[in-house]
Amino acid sequence: MVGTQKKTKTDGSLLTVLFLGVLMGALDIAIVGPALPAIQNAFAIDERAVVWIFTMYVLFNLIGAPLMAKLSDRYGRRAVYLADVALFAGGSLLVALAPNFGLLLAGRALQGISAGGIFPVASAVIGDTFPEEKKGRALGMIGAVFGLAFIVGPILGGILLIWGWQWLFLVNLPVAGLVMILGSRSLPTTRPAVVQPFDLPGMAALAVAVIGLTLGVNRLDTTAIGASLLSVGVWPWLLLAVTATFLFVLAERRAADPIIRLAQFGNRQLRRANLLSMGAGLGEAAMVFLPALAVAAFGVTESRASFLLLPVVLAVAIGSPLGGRLLDSHGPRPVILGGTLLLTLGMLLLGLLGTDFNAFVIAGICIGFGLASLLGAPIRYIVLTETNEGERAAGQGLLTIATGVGQLISGALIGAVAASQGGGVVGYTVSYLFVAGAGVVLIFLALGLKGKARQGV
Repeated sequence: MVGTQKKTKTDGSLLTVLFLGVLMGALDIAIVGPALPAIQNAFAIDERAVVWIFTMYVLFNLIGAPLMAKLSDRYGRRAVYLADVALFAGGSLLVALAPNFGLLLAGRALQGISAGGIFPVASAVIGDTFPEEKKGRALGMIGAVFGLAFIVGPILGGILLIWGWQWLFLVNLPVAGLVMILGSRSLPTTRPAVVQPFDLPGMAALAVAVIGLTLGVNRLDTTAIGASLLSVGVWPWLLLAVTATFLFVLAERRAADPIIRLAQFGNRQLRRANLLSMGAGLGEAAMVFLPALAVAAFGVTESRASFLLLPVVLAVAIGSPLGGRLLDSHGPRPVILGGTLLLTLGMLLLGLLGTDFNAFVIAGICIGFGLASLLGAPIRYIVLTETNEGERAAGQGLLTIATGVGQLISGALIGAVAASQGGGVVGYTVSYLFVAGAGVVLIFLALGLKGKARQGV
């Protein structure tokens, strides 16, 4: 490592800076759900458009992750981390003060691309500065922030909505200020002595592929799928996605330091793990729109609707450690299979009985336990056992990308289905039936996983 500061104290202040920064970025995925109905009313937009409040963030988050990681290699961890935090604060302010929907989406894009850099740079700081015996614990604490954000986000969102949806974003400003003050003192300025060339062709092709797929799916009319696929508003975007995917594969084969190592797709278990991770992202994103369904179905306020996510939150909080224990004793296959069954059941309940309050609560519990098994340790355990030591980090990174792609597809799909069905209760319940259909595919994927005795064989 080179730089003005080869090492920094691995004390609580550094970990606090990293923890707060990652929490701030992670919260803006989970916290936005309660705000969607209020923002939709404020800007008079339909369900197809409101999805972009979520989708824009996830899309630019995917683009920002590899971009900011490479910039931190070149210009130092401190400079890029603090720049990301400052950009995130600026994006938050732009969202809160946006006079029109276009500027609000621009603010979400700025939030997404800067948040995309916060987590990988935080992980790199830990790798640079913490001793070997403390790296695992520190990375575990940072990784647990995403679970904490999923639990805290909807509740915090419901509380802040009492004063207005803008406060869900303005709350980021004092946190960002604190992170920048503490970070300027404790973050290292280290960077690798040898910097690999940035995979710009791969990054550009991946971005175009994901954007094309998202726009194509979002424009579908699910009441007339065939005609919709052939319409000029859909097929050019899907063709663009396919073409960009082909170019992405070519770019990754030639790149010295590829964004995705294609060799991992030669392993059947890793392919299934990444498809399951994509499904986990699909289910996670579907939860963002539960408050909108609650507002339409039960006539509650946006703030109260966010508290109806409590069954999901509590189930995730209980299911994550329970899944870890079952993983040790039974292996990942039964845990993941049980999770996909519960996730699919919950989505079916929302689709068929979403207007019944008791069914809504039971569905939330099923979905929470299902997501706990898919977003937690079991899928990552498969990657650890199926990859060698030198490829494990890349394998975990690929899971993150797969989850993000699932989130994008889910957001676009729910928006397309809800808008095609005329919005409101019918639109959202039918969209959850589509997600349940994807859940059935996940069940078959889980059935093909190895049993505990054959893991790593």
